Amino acid sequence: MGKLTGFLDYPRQDEPHEAPAERVRHWREFTPALDASAARTQAGRCMDCGIPFCNNGCPVHNLIPEFNELVWNGRWREALDALHATNNFPEFTGRVCPAPCEAACTLGIHAAAVGIKALEHAIIDTGWAQGWVRAQPPRAASGRSVAIVGSGPAGLAAAQQLARAGHAVTVFEKNARPGGLLRYGIPDFKLDKVLIDRRLQQMEAEGVAFRCGVAVGVAPGATEPARLLAEFDAVLLAAGAEEPRDLSVPGRALDGVHFAMDFLAPQNRANAGEPGAPGPTAAGKQVVVIGGGDTGSDCVGTSNRQGAHSVVQFELLPQPAQHENKPLVWPYWPIRLRTSSSHEEGCARDWAVTTQAFVPGAGEAAGRVRALRACRVEWRDGRMHEVPGSVFEMPAELVLLALGFVHPRASLLRDFGVAADARGNIKADAGAQGAHATSVPRVFAAGDARRGQSLVVWAIREGREAARAIDVHLRMPATAR
Repeated sequence: MGKLTGFLDYPRQDEPHEAPAERVRHWREFTPALDASAARTQAGRCMDCGIPFCNNGCPVHNLIPEFNELVWNGRWREALDALHATNNFPEFTGRVCPAPCEAACTLGIHAAAVGIKALEHAIIDTGWAQGWVRAQPPRAASGRSVAIVGSGPAGLAAAQQLARAGHAVTVFEKNARPGGLLRYGIPDFKLDKVLIDRRLQQMEAEGVAFRCGVAVGVAPGATEPARLLAEFDAVLLAAGAEEPRDLSVPGRALDGVHFAMDFLAPQNRANAGEPGAPGPTAAGKQVVVIGGGDTGSDCVGTSNRQGAHSVVQFELLPQPAQHENKPLVWPYWPIRLRTSSSHEEGCARDWAVTTQAFVPGAGEAAGRVRALRACRVEWRDGRMHEVPGSVFEMPAELVLLALGFVHPRASLLRDFGVAADARGNIKADAGAQGAHATSVPRVFAAGDARRGQSLVVWAIREGREAARAIDVHLRMPATAR
């Protein structure tokens, strides 16, 4: 806890942010961390609740009351140590995590929850600014080696943990630079890629090797799985859930209808100065985003920065309530109306809408999308019912499908010969010693490739758990593996 009566004395203070009209003119982050004084005050709101449900609400089980008390007492370096004890990359989660810890905060039952995410942001930014975040190379080499396929948050977390345990770790990444969706999916205005680069420098100093531009599989030019298994003592598959959910309606093949990642990734590459073909642009266009999650919100923010004429976002489900029924749902994640920073920058939202078809243009524009035909729906008995007479058309020159991801690429499972679960993810249990092991000996899985599309913070937890399982496996006598 912080101050004994802090939750009564201090109101919640959110992080400052640049005005929407200003921030849409650039791609930089626009939410600085709280200063030391404000962070101390906010840490003082942490109450002596007895059972810190925030710990369980956080997928990596951050030591939240502990680092709050340390910040309150001005012991910032110890707060950083407490934060790093459970989370390899708090600068990522302190910016892009939806903060399920705050939903579980006991204070949140009757008042505004403790600003845990903002405190995490402040602690790690202070740590970097003070030079406290340094490489932690292993004391001794184990003589064992691990190949990690994929350099998203799960792969990076596992790589750092395994390298610090003394194993020789090589990360294989098909893209030009490591980071996975952290680099190529999350827009720069939410996560500055400098944050990734400085972590990579730390990891390289700890012994992690990165091999970028290297695909893994049996396709021509790829590094074959058999070669990895011959050269390394263990392999971790952390390639994410890259198969996007499609929308099979008439007109889907029209020019101008794209998956969200085909729109977001090229913009991130352009911002970084990476070579590559330009992606679809929203400049001057009427944009419709289908899907109301974080990826859809990222499409909204990116469209506004590209100079879209208008942006509309459709969601299949009904509009949620403005406020949740806390006695009913606490400490679990509540379903309620959420307005992101991208929505604040300009976006019309509509709920309980299903898309029936994409309408082509005429003449020379016959191959391009001109509009979207949709209708209203009602949800009864857990099923969707179209509302008679509610069909309408929405002008659309660019349609972005932000419907989530269903599972990892099927080729990844096929090439390694690992079993799939009922959802098409890599089948590998989690939680117990020796977990994260697939059906193929010495091959493990973690992150979205194993659990399905999820949060960055869950990927970090998965990477850490998988690293522990691999470390246990590698330290067993050869006869016991």
